Amino acid sequence: MAAMISPSPAKPAGTPAAPPCTFVIFGASGDLTGRLLTPALYHLMREGLLDPGFEILGVDRVENDDAGFRKALGEALHTLGADAERGIDEAAWERLAAGVRYLTGDFADPGTYARLAEHLARRAEATGHANAVFYLAVAPRFFAPIAASLATAALLVENDGGFRRLVVEKPFGTDLASARELNARLLAAAAEKQIYRIDHYLGKETVQNIMAFRFGNGIFEPIWDRDHIEHVQITAAETVGVERRGRFYDGTGALRDMVPNHLFQLLAMTAMEAPNSFAADAVRTEKTKVIEALRDLSPDEVPRAVVRGQYGAGTVLGKPRAAYRQEPDVAPNSRTETYLALKASIDNWRWSGVPFYLRTGKSLAVRRTEIAIQFKRAPAVLFRDTAGTPTPNLLVIRIQPDEGISLRFAAKVPGREMRLGEVEMDFRYAEHFKAEPQTGYETLIYDCLIGDPTLFQRADNIEAGWGEVQPIQERWAAHPEDPALYPAGSDGPVEADELLARDGYRWLPLS
Repeated sequence: MAAMISPSPAKPAGTPAAPPCTFVIFGASGDLTGRLLTPALYHLMREGLLDPGFEILGVDRVENDDAGFRKALGEALHTLGADAERGIDEAAWERLAAGVRYLTGDFADPGTYARLAEHLARRAEATGHANAVFYLAVAPRFFAPIAASLATAALLVENDGGFRRLVVEKPFGTDLASARELNARLLAAAAEKQIYRIDHYLGKETVQNIMAFRFGNGIFEPIWDRDHIEHVQITAAETVGVERRGRFYDGTGALRDMVPNHLFQLLAMTAMEAPNSFAADAVRTEKTKVIEALRDLSPDEVPRAVVRGQYGAGTVLGKPRAAYRQEPDVAPNSRTETYLALKASIDNWRWSGVPFYLRTGKSLAVRRTEIAIQFKRAPAVLFRDTAGTPTPNLLVIRIQPDEGISLRFAAKVPGREMRLGEVEMDFRYAEHFKAEPQTGYETLIYDCLIGDPTLFQRADNIEAGWGEVQPIQERWAAHPEDPALYPAGSDGPVEADELLARDGYRWLPLS
């Protein structure tokens, strides 16, 4: 299913264009390049955030040339990046297209890197800069070999004031051991400051707004703790199934695909302490502290703290959906989870005793990513003789698709008697700022070009996340069981409801 691509907000006054650069895309013929990278780069060019001499150099084993690659990117942009109201700014596209080049080559062939080095040397001589970003839009098995080959060809050496940066897409390993191995191999090829591990969730405006909301408002940070907050729910629900990714997903599952990266990043930004600045390492250090403070589950605790689910046949958005085990390239007896719910506890002073409930799943009732903070209930003694009692205040930060923030609180119902009712204040990004949501790649690519790694994951953050899910993986390996079934188009398995019910809570409904 194609991602929804919308224009990024207009460039704020004073935002500088990124320095000149050659943007090298390994795996340039793949889906990621046309579906997400090309529209993001076009938006940046349209906003004046790319240098006029910006070059895109595609590298892939698929035979092509400059003109063919340029045509393919143009077709992808006009199909996926078109906006009903604005259309494509052809002048901006022509400026971007003028710098599109292609190099045919196998990732395992040293000759590919020799030709790449020659190209960059010619660019440096012609333009006076040696800046290059190497974007690995490839399968994970190629991450370390490509990095090693770049290092062997001296393409990651920074000199003469030019930068060389390496962008790695997720997944960053499949468990703690593989994550450590990948980080070790990447760090053998480049310095940590050169490596940008990209998680597109962190480029979304509403994710970044979590920090602005918390630390920029004097009324919220003082009550952002165990004395005032009862529990937190973090949801990443999808209506899509596995689509054409059955073979990949059946070997991955919801835990590996979403928890150590996306969900833990949302958890960290919700629970982190205020950094001493917005400098990259200051922010990333505080986030890592949160993940490291998560209470380790023993293998025996896993069944009560984690729910695995798998969708059966059902109806999603009015259309029939086959059961997961009937999807193409999925094993007919697969135990892979398409849904996961997890109860997490943060053992530090601020959050001791506050449960964090995480859930993610495919083929659910709606597409929704949100963080819900439920505050402790006000004492009801004043209202013991009135109709209605105070309900807990609820703050919901909506990440996608309807980006915004809502706050639920109690108010008096009009009339002669004192009766309480629930009301809601609602802020929507699109209405207030008149800006359409982004994919997130615009922000992340621009940050990489200017050398700001704040929104990218550091090696210790990656490994801390995998360390927290390792007991879950070990328990499942030692005790293989079928996941709980849930109908496609529902809110998930009933076992996930029981996870919260044991603590006296319930999930916010999806449908």
